Amino acid sequence: MTDVSQMLVLRLDEQRYALGLQVVERVIRASAITPLPGAPAGVVGALQAQGQVVPVFDMRHRFGLPSRSLRLSDQIVLAHTSRRLVGVCVDVADEVLSYPVDLIVDAQQLVEGAHYVTGVVKLPDGLLLIHDLDTFLSSDEAQQLDAALGQTS
Repeated sequence: MTDVSQMLVLRLDEQRYALGLQVVERVIRASAITPLPGAPAGVVGALQAQGQVVPVFDMRHRFGLPSRSLRLSDQIVLAHTSRRLVGVCVDVADEVLSYPVDLIVDAQQLVEGAHYVTGVVKLPDGLLLIHDLDTFLSSDEAQQLDAALGQTS
């Protein structure tokens, strides 16, 4: 029996991305995000979820897409990194996709320096990039975020 990887497919405009389902906690409707002074670029602010302050990433910023204001139709994916729970702003969390692990291509084989991407899935209508939230912030940015959240490293 072939091992299968499950991933949550996310959309920003017409582009699709994915996160491994094992890191996803849940998907919530967009809500007010409180600005977080001192946070690194790419962190739009924070929100209260599950009794804690959760930093929220702007995926558009990380992927070099045009920025836009948060819409009521947008969603926030709550997901775990190795350090904390984070929120990820997306247009929509589209579907859960199951794909054979042996057909997922290592991203470094396709695009050198694609440090946010852990793998690539070839779908009939294009490529799906699987992202690693642990790589979204450099160690300096993670320390900057800790300071903005009032935490100590």
